[in-house]
Amino acid sequence: MNTAERSKLPPIDGARLWRRLEELSTFTRADIAWTRRAFSPEYTAARAWLREAFEAAGLQVHLDAAGNLIGRRPGRRNELKPLATGSHTDTVNAGGRFDGILGVLAGLEVAHALNDANITLEHPFEVIDFLCEEPSDYGISCVGSRAMAGMLSPDMLAASDGQGDTLGQALQRLGARPEALAEADRRQDGFAAFVELHIEQGPMLEREGLAIGAVTDIVGIRRAQLFFEGRPDHAGTTPMDERSDALVAAACVIRQAQRLARQWSRSTPHYVVATVGRMAVSPNASNTVPGQVELTLEVRSNHAPVLKEFWEVLERRCSPAIERLGVQWRVEPRTHVDPVPCAPLVTAAVERAAQRLGLGCRRMPSGAGHDAMYIAHTGPSGMIFIPCLEGRSHSAVEWASPEQVLAGTQVLAATLLELDRQPG
Repeated sequence: MNTAERSKLPPIDGARLWRRLEELSTFTRADIAWTRRAFSPEYTAARAWLREAFEAAGLQVHLDAAGNLIGRRPGRRNELKPLATGSHTDTVNAGGRFDGILGVLAGLEVAHALNDANITLEHPFEVIDFLCEEPSDYGISCVGSRAMAGMLSPDMLAASDGQGDTLGQALQRLGARPEALAEADRRQDGFAAFVELHIEQGPMLEREGLAIGAVTDIVGIRRAQLFFEGRPDHAGTTPMDERSDALVAAACVIRQAQRLARQWSRSTPHYVVATVGRMAVSPNASNTVPGQVELTLEVRSNHAPVLKEFWEVLERRCSPAIERLGVQWRVEPRTHVDPVPCAPLVTAAVERAAQRLGLGCRRMPSGAGHDAMYIAHTGPSGMIFIPCLEGRSHSAVEWASPEQVLAGTQVLAATLLELDRQPG
C-alpha cells in the first residue's frame, strides 16, 4: 500500500460507534444511573464486553500488569514505537455517558475502520482502556496511566478503602499483577504519540459554536486542608466584638479565593480556578459561635507559578482580617500536580485534521485532569475536545450529540494518520 492510500481517511461508521456508546452505557448500577465505578461488578462486566469488542475489531488484546486493557494492531514496521489512543471506562457516581468511554470507543472505531478499509499504519497502533482514571475508593486516581509513567508507588498500592482492602488487592482481583508493576512502565520504549479524545467538560466550544478543541496543556492541581481555630461561645450572649468566630475567618478565605481566581483569570492569559469543595464546622449548632472549621481548597492552573503564588497572595490578603477576629489558622498541603503541556506536534496535527475536515477549531487548555497528562511522560501526548451540552459533565445530564461524536472521531483518525507519517 502506497503513501497516498495510507493517508486516506478510513470511513468512520458513526452508527456503529453510537451503538457501542449506548451498549457500554448499560453497564451501570441499577440504583444510580450512569455509574460504573472501577473494580465494581459493573466495571468487570463492561471490561469483558470491551475485550470482545476489541477482538471483533481485529485487535490483539491483553491486560497489562497494572490492569490496563490494551488492544494492539500491528504496523508495517513493528520495530517503531506505537501510536496510541484511549481513555477510561470507569465513572464517578452518576457520572454520565461520555466522560472517558468516548475516548476508548472512538479509538476502537478507528481501529475497526482501519480494519474494514484494509489500511495498515506504519506504526503499531494501540487502543487503551486505562484502569481507574476517576478517584477511587482507595484515594488514588489515574491508576493505570500512573503505572505506565512509572508513578504508581508501593504506598499507593498499600492505600486502603477504609475497610481493610488495599488497591493492590483490588488489582489482583481484576487480573492485574501488582507484584510485576514494572512490566507496565512504558517510559523506556514509549509511544510515538498518544492522542486522547474527550468531551470538553466545559462550555467554551458550545458557546463559540466550534466543533473541536486542540488542547494545549492540562492544568496542574494543588489541594490543601485549611484549619481555623476560634472559640465556641453562646450565640445569644457573646457580643459581636468579643467573638472569635472560626466560620467568619473561613468565609474570609473562601471569598478572597474566589476574588483572586476571578481577578487572575481575567487579567492574565492563564487558566485559573479555585474551589472550596468540603467543609466541617464545629460545633455545628445554630446557637453556638463556631469554634473550629476545616475545609479543603483546590486551585487549578495551566501556569505552574500560579499554583505557588496563589497561596502566598491569599495568605497575605487574609491574615490581617483573621488575626483581628482572634482566630488561628494554618494550611496543610495535600496534593500537588504540576501542569502538563501537550506536545506541539500533536496539537498542530489536531488543528490540521480539523481544518482538513472543514471543522471549526480553537486551541484551549484542559481544566480537568486526564490520563494523557501521565502518558506525556512516555512520549508526545495530546488531546482532542468536542463540545458537551451546556458544558455539563460528571452529571447524569452529560450529553454530546451523535454528530459531535462522529466529528471528534474523524478528527482523531485524521490526526493519527498524520502522526503515522512522521519520521520514526
